Amino acid sequence: MKNFWLVIVGMFLLVAGCETAGTAATSSEAVETSTDAADFEYVLGTGDRLRVLVFGEENLSGEFLINPTGNISLPLVGEIRAAGKTEREFQASIEAALREGYLNDPRVSTEVLNYRPYYILGEVSGSGEYPYAGGLTVMNAIATAGGYTYRANRNIVYIKRMDGDAEVRVELTPSTKVRPGDTIRVPQRLF
Repeated sequence: MKNFWLVIVGMFLLVAGCETAGTAATSSEAVETSTDAADFEYVLGTGDRLRVLVFGEENLSGEFLINPTGNISLPLVGEIRAAGKTEREFQASIEAALREGYLNDPRVSTEVLNYRPYYILGEVSGSGEYPYAGGLTVMNAIATAGGYTYRANRNIVYIKRMDGDAEVRVELTPSTKVRPGDTIRVPQRLF
């Protein structure tokens, strides 16, 4: 009889260790979970809205949207690649383009006004696309999506970063960060 209970407990542990179906990377892959916002430098992407200020040149300044090709069309210089660059790299690109026959010593400042949205799906009440705000955590994102369903696994989530190829399994903590463009999947629990 003792062996019977050991087999039952062993089967329970085996089933509890299984995950829901889906392609996911192992948890050994790095996923940002700290609360420090400076842990990564933000990389611009399609859908970001930027304010570009060219000091002393109001007619060259304004608000611009990174188009689906990853570019921003600026007065005088035309299209400049923005997607895949940090704000500093993008500022340097604008300054270099303006130096080529337009301004002697251009000084440019950029600011992200609206980040691209993040997506949440799975066992939440309101799957969909949501606007990103600085400092957003997965717990905040789940709350914004109406909270968990009764079937949700509240211990792990899967995150696919905008610049990643695969979902990464993440142990859920209050400090697990969301980045613009992330897709968060809340899996179903087994019991």
